[in-house]
Amino acid sequence: MKKLQITTLNRILIFIFILIITSVKAQSLSELYEKVNPAIVVILTEQKELVSSGKMTQTVTSGGLGSGFMISDTQIVTAAHVVQVAEKVDVQFLDGEIIPAKVISAYATADVALLELIWPRKNAVTLKLADSDAVKVGESVFVVGAPYGLGHSLSSGYVSGIIRDKDDKNPFTNSEYIQTDAAINTGNSGGPMMNMKGEVIGVVSNILTQSGGFQGIGFASSSNITKELLFEKKIIWNGTDLIPLTGKVAQIFNLPQESGLLVQRVVKLSPFGVLGIEDGDVEMTLNGEKLIVGGDIILSINGVKFENTDESLVNIAKVMERKSENDPLEIVVFRAGKKVTLGRK
Repeated sequence: MKKLQITTLNRILIFIFILIITSVKAQSLSELYEKVNPAIVVILTEQKELVSSGKMTQTVTSGGLGSGFMISDTQIVTAAHVVQVAEKVDVQFLDGEIIPAKVISAYATADVALLELIWPRKNAVTLKLADSDAVKVGESVFVVGAPYGLGHSLSSGYVSGIIRDKDDKNPFTNSEYIQTDAAINTGNSGGPMMNMKGEVIGVVSNILTQSGGFQGIGFASSSNITKELLFEKKIIWNGTDLIPLTGKVAQIFNLPQESGLLVQRVVKLSPFGVLGIEDGDVEMTLNGEKLIVGGDIILSINGVKFENTDESLVNIAKVMERKSENDPLEIVVFRAGKKVTLGRK
C-alpha cells in the first residue's frame, strides 16, 4: 500500500512538473511573439499572368501575398518567389502603414530576396539573423507570417531536419534548408523562422503537399545562406523568370548554340526589362512541363555565353555581381529566329 501511494505521488508530481514546463514555454513564446511581431510585415504584390479562356489568351494583373521581416529601417528580407516578377511591391506594417518597396537582390534556388523601402520606417523594430550552423534537429522554433492573408499569425514546432547543399561555388544553385513541422501555408512565404531567443534562423520558403495545404513538412532557407547571398554575393535582381533550354529541347527551339534561357515573364522596370527583353505570351506543355513561349531566349550576358555548366553559371554570377545598376550590361537574345543584341556599352 505504501509503495502504491509513493508511485501515485510521483505521477502527480511529474504531471505538475509537465504543466509548469508547458506553462513557462507558452508564456515565453507569448512574450517573444509580442517582442518580434512589430518587425514582421505583409508583402503585397502585383504581377502579370497569362489567362487562357478557350482560344483566347490574355495578360492580366493579379495580386500576390507573402510575408517578410525588417533587418533595418529600410531593408526587408523575404522569399524570392514572392517578389521575383512583381511589377509592384508594397510593404504593410503591424500598425497598418504601407510603404512601397523595390527589389534589390533575389536568388531563386535559395529562395531569398532583399527589399528596400522607398522611405525609412519610423521607429523600426528589426530582427537579427542568427548562426544557423548552430541549429539542431529537435530544437523548438516558431514562425510568424500571413497564412491565407491572416497577418501576424503564429505557429510553432520543431526542427525536423537540415538539408545542406551550399558548398558549390555557383551562387545560383547554392541552398540550405531547415525542415520543420511548424504549420506553414500560402502567405507564410518570406516570413521568419525563429529560435526561442527570438533570432531568425530561416526564411520560410515552401511546403511539401499533395492537397495544397500544410501536411507537416515545411522548409525555410537558412539564415547563413541568406546572409551569404544577400549581403556578400550581392547579385542584383534581374526581374525575370527564366527556364534553361538544353539538349533536345534547345534543338526544338532551333537555338544557334547548345543552351539558352527562355524568358517566361519580365518586369518592365527591372534591369532586364529596361534593356528591352521581351517575355512570352503563349502557354504550352513540353515534356510535361508548362512553358510560356514567344519571348526572348537569352544566349549570353556581357559576352559570357550561357551553358548548362557550373563554370558558365559562375562566370555569369561574376558579371551580375555589380556595384551599381548603372554599370554596362549587354545581353544577346534569340528573337524570331535571329540574334539581337540589347544593352549599352
